[in-house]
Amino acid sequence: MGKNEESHPLFETRRAKGIFIHRIFSFSMFLGILFIWVYRVSYMPRKSSEDGKWVWFGMFLCELWFGLYWLMRLSLRWNPVFRQPFPHTLSQRYDDDKLPGVDIFVCTADPEIEPPIMVINTVLSVMAYDYPTHKLSVYLSDDGGSDITFYALLEASNFAKHWLPFCKKFNVEPRSPAAYFKSVSSTTYSNDSINAKETITDKEEGERRKGNEREGKKRGKKGRGKGGVARARLRAASSLLEIRTRGRESSRKREETHALPSPSKSSRKVRENARPGRGRGVPRRRRALLLPLRVLAKLYEDMESRIENASKVGEVAEEIRSKHKGFSQWNSFSSRRDHDAIIQILLHGKDSSAKDIDGIVLPTLVYLSREKRPHVAHNFKAGAMNSLIRVSSIISNGKIILNVDCDMYANNAQSLKEALCFLIDEEKGHEIAFVQTPQGFENLTKNDIYGGALRVIYEWEFPGMDGFGGPMYIGSGCFHKRDTLCGKKFNDQESLKHWNGEDINNDQSMTKTSLHLLEQKSKALLSCTYENNTLWGKEMGLLYGCAVEDVITGLAIQCRGWKSVYYNPKRKAFLGVSPTTLPEALVQHKRWSEGGFQILLSKYSAAWCAYGLISPGLQITYCFYNLWVLNCLPTLYYSIFPSLCLLKGISLFPQMSSPWFIPYAYVTLGENTQCLLEFLWSEGTIKGYWNDLRMWLYKRTSSYLFALIDTIFKSLGFSSLAFVISAKVAEENVSQRYKKEIMEFGNSSPMLTLLATLALFNLFCLVGALFKGGLGMLMVLPLQVLLSVVLVLINLPLYEGLFLRKDKGRFPTSVVFKSMAVALSACVLSNVNVFTTI
Repeated sequence: MGKNEESHPLFETRRAKGIFIHRIFSFSMFLGILFIWVYRVSYMPRKSSEDGKWVWFGMFLCELWFGLYWLMRLSLRWNPVFRQPFPHTLSQRYDDDKLPGVDIFVCTADPEIEPPIMVINTVLSVMAYDYPTHKLSVYLSDDGGSDITFYALLEASNFAKHWLPFCKKFNVEPRSPAAYFKSVSSTTYSNDSINAKETITDKEEGERRKGNEREGKKRGKKGRGKGGVARARLRAASSLLEIRTRGRESSRKREETHALPSPSKSSRKVRENARPGRGRGVPRRRRALLLPLRVLAKLYEDMESRIENASKVGEVAEEIRSKHKGFSQWNSFSSRRDHDAIIQILLHGKDSSAKDIDGIVLPTLVYLSREKRPHVAHNFKAGAMNSLIRVSSIISNGKIILNVDCDMYANNAQSLKEALCFLIDEEKGHEIAFVQTPQGFENLTKNDIYGGALRVIYEWEFPGMDGFGGPMYIGSGCFHKRDTLCGKKFNDQESLKHWNGEDINNDQSMTKTSLHLLEQKSKALLSCTYENNTLWGKEMGLLYGCAVEDVITGLAIQCRGWKSVYYNPKRKAFLGVSPTTLPEALVQHKRWSEGGFQILLSKYSAAWCAYGLISPGLQITYCFYNLWVLNCLPTLYYSIFPSLCLLKGISLFPQMSSPWFIPYAYVTLGENTQCLLEFLWSEGTIKGYWNDLRMWLYKRTSSYLFALIDTIFKSLGFSSLAFVISAKVAEENVSQRYKKEIMEFGNSSPMLTLLATLALFNLFCLVGALFKGGLGMLMVLPLQVLLSVVLVLINLPLYEGLFLRKDKGRFPTSVVFKSMAVALSACVLSNVNVFTTI
């Protein structure tokens, strides 16, 4: 290796283009906001007898907040950067023995909400990374303490002996068995239908990533092969999988998109299509795939059937339990919240049987469930992660830790090496604590009805945070250095000396200790009292006492002097499941916003405690997210009082003939145009932007409001911290409505009742105002009419759920009556001069 190769960086950083133009536009927007503030102050009613004096003052406070919050959001677009790793250079510089050990943590908590078959697909996908298997260790933390989940992992350990060699021999993507079999199930394996991609060298890495991962977008490229021109385009229902092959005489690319049926049907269809008779006329190197694929599909189908049967029965058959000693640990099991520590090392290099069918050592695989007692706080996912950090330190002690949610399977086999390019780069790697990748979702609808993709956040805002020192840690798909998670502070010279090419592979695990002794030592680390009088949860590991333990932990790491990196590959590193109902989406955002506000009030607050420890720009961006909840108050005000004053005929905005109308029009059009362009550039659709705008309103008027109320109650000691697990599997009828992009309500939660009441209130106010003043209201109160019309149009799905739909996803009758009664009462009271002097 030459000196030039040794000095070549493992990644590059690019600044975004067009920043100067954006800053000029932002300056003009800020001038418009200033003029709006001036208008509110200048034309504020002076006499208490004037109608709407206090409403006007409230509008000023709302617009003052919106303007200041817009300035905070501007920081996220001020200096965005984009990262590009060079895995080919990494492979040239470090052979397998020099690469660091990697410990992968997968967390699950409830076998009913998080089905075991889904969990093991995630486990198998990370076991199959394109990485030396003897350097990989995978740990499954089961806070549900389920013997069925353990049984599923046991089955997966046997299936891995066939699956891993297949993945690496044919270089298939993705490496979740369920996702892969879905992607090939509609293929007939003729001359022009190929189901696996050939080996792609790192030199072709740039070309390989030109495939668009967005669900539903169809794309095809012509390719010349031995059998002729291949043209295969099928509609994608859940994910887009790029498939590229080369025939004996072909060097050009192909892509195919496949429909995704259910796992059982897909694996069965793969077996049928892979029968020997179906392979006639297929080139030899392609035909070599058919037989192992048929065998694998049969193995997976049988494994899936056994696991699902055990799940339906609710227990593992005695015949199976007697064959493995690990089940004996459930003999003293009392309940999910009261049981001893359970740990079982299923695969390990010390075990001669822990090899695949080609004789290659399999990754270490460990199941654990920490001790639980009813009277001892277990600290939810943060507590599980800290237990994993301790146990892994004596079994494998990998210097890199990757944690993924149990529904987030690895979609890119190269992502581990790509992340290492940042962490072990000789020039900058010693400064970087973690690499965060975005969360992708395979079940998004074309127009993303619940805004679950978070497109603008991942495509625009996180690169902006990266420009100020690094993104936040968001809990899944994050690659950490072990010592930074354990509380180590950054020291430039010491970190540079410690983290270099000679030291990264010195993983000090207990290599001479027997597996049985390792398990016994690990149980002590899993004790529910182990952390008493220690720094765990305070300065070591993930921090406790916050609903978003990941974000506050990442902030604490950055406050110790470390930096982080945001990497958004074109082929998503991980794919998971997005909420499929409105209540699930609202509850998820409630937890996120509540946790962010808790951080603001904690000793790690970015507003004041982080001053001098992180850059001012990063402080502002953290505050932008931590202050989500406070948006509920001005948004609710803007959703209620302009409509109410429209009904009373009270003007709150300038007339179209007034010069003060210009700043309102400019700011409104400029802001919405920018947001629309950002959304479209993030591969969204126009209808998707409208859906995203609807969810923006719903989150602010329900999730954030209840998050604020809960935070106040908790700070006063009226309630305690709780952790809500999102459902990962939807009922069939719910799933069908979701695919048709029909909004799902289905219950009478307070958040849904509030949304329905606000929607009806705006409808009644608009109808009442037009009934009183006719179309002349458009000339007298144009902005108020426009605002009310937009609010009514954006709530059309709510009106359908209240009055038109007959399916089970509609609003319950009780919500219809309650919301109508409250909305009508508010409109009637407005005519009794109750609101005239406010």
